[in-house]
Amino acid sequence: MDGQHDDHRVDANGRSQEEREGPLPKRPRPLLASLSAAEIAEEFSHHDPQVARVNNGSFGCCPASVVSAQIRWQRLFLRQPDEFYFRHLHPSIDRSRALVRQLINAPHLDDVSLVDNATTAAAIVFQNVAWSFMEGVFDRGDAVVMLHYAYGAVKRSIKAYVGRAGGHVVEVALPFPLSSPDEVVAEFRRALELCRADGRRVRLAVIDHVTSMPSVVIPVKELTRICREEGVDQVFVDGAHSIGNVEVDMQDIGADFYASNLHKWLFCPPSVAFLHTRHSSAAGRRLHHPVVSHEYGNGLPLESGWIGNRDYTPQLVVPTALEFAERFEGGLEGIRRRNHERVVEMGRMLAAAWGTQLGCPPEMSCSMIMVGLPSGLGIASEKDAMGLRALLREEFKVEVPIYYNKQSPDEDGEDKIGAAAVTGYARISHQVYNVAEDYYRLRDAINKLVRDGFNCTLLPSKEQR
Repeated sequence: MDGQHDDHRVDANGRSQEEREGPLPKRPRPLLASLSAAEIAEEFSHHDPQVARVNNGSFGCCPASVVSAQIRWQRLFLRQPDEFYFRHLHPSIDRSRALVRQLINAPHLDDVSLVDNATTAAAIVFQNVAWSFMEGVFDRGDAVVMLHYAYGAVKRSIKAYVGRAGGHVVEVALPFPLSSPDEVVAEFRRALELCRADGRRVRLAVIDHVTSMPSVVIPVKELTRICREEGVDQVFVDGAHSIGNVEVDMQDIGADFYASNLHKWLFCPPSVAFLHTRHSSAAGRRLHHPVVSHEYGNGLPLESGWIGNRDYTPQLVVPTALEFAERFEGGLEGIRRRNHERVVEMGRMLAAAWGTQLGCPPEMSCSMIMVGLPSGLGIASEKDAMGLRALLREEFKVEVPIYYNKQSPDEDGEDKIGAAAVTGYARISHQVYNVAEDYYRLRDAINKLVRDGFNCTLLPSKEQR
């Protein structure tokens, strides 16, 4: 049954989907006039005006019009909770799901669930894999493959769920800086070959669409295709940074599971994400939310739509967030394109000012890009990276994540940290509220530290701060 007919299936009581959930919303049409610079500033006037905020990738952003819509939903709940639950909650969640379905080109609405965040979505998938190990569907020692640059919480979740259940966890080593997607493909193939050589069947591949730190766009479509060729049972794409940032097309990518936050780059308040399950995936029908509620067994969309009394309003303002995006020329696609162009421009400006380079080619970046920091800063550990980030925040009012790029050891086993080695990178983001002065402030702060002879050995301890 194709997606068009699937939308009108009837339930056991003979009700169509439209009768159960209300009519599917149409995509908002763009307004005739785009937002002016002054209107954009007003939408984000709740941001601290003293801070150059070039870290949208960390927590996302939410414009004032969407915040106002969220408050209206919260007040509706507080006014009469029973009416809100029985009349408004589920139809409104389903309208948001329908819009997400359109955005990601998913053929079936029943395959789209809204959850708290991508980490929750990952736990749902890994829980199911763990059950397969515990129930003997998978053999102990079968493998789960993930990228070395997978998000820290996701890596721990894999080990917590899958490792404890008997799965063997394999990390795909990735070089950095990167010069081509071919490097990612080659390392991924090598990891699958090693699993085959060890006699391990790969049950799940976890692939980031956009890695967090360092930030790189991964060729997920090609890696998914390789997994199919190599007999990998299931593919989970962690697209935490993806929707609103890069193109996301479920039918084109073809993964069994795909998750992305809506509060990172889609202007929703924290926190809300979607989890898509490929309709033909048998594993998808076994998924359950880790929080067991009254809806257990009624399908993941319903299970996720009620996990006890909590604030569901981030899931309800998706239509308003998309209306905001459509106020820009070209809508969401136009925002993505301009953010990418601008972050590359600002990244090149910073690299030229610091005498360094970008961490990957522009085509492997999105609305975030890695920029090498001057070697004289002496970033020699994760602790140094966090200390420098705190210094930039507290002394210069610049918020930007810093990545420690550990050097490969030389023949004697010592880390190669020479005078010219780039051991630290700044991950800069660009979103509609950013202006050039934000990046000039970061440039000038780093240049001042270098001129003053600062290096990370001078960072104060936590006690001193």
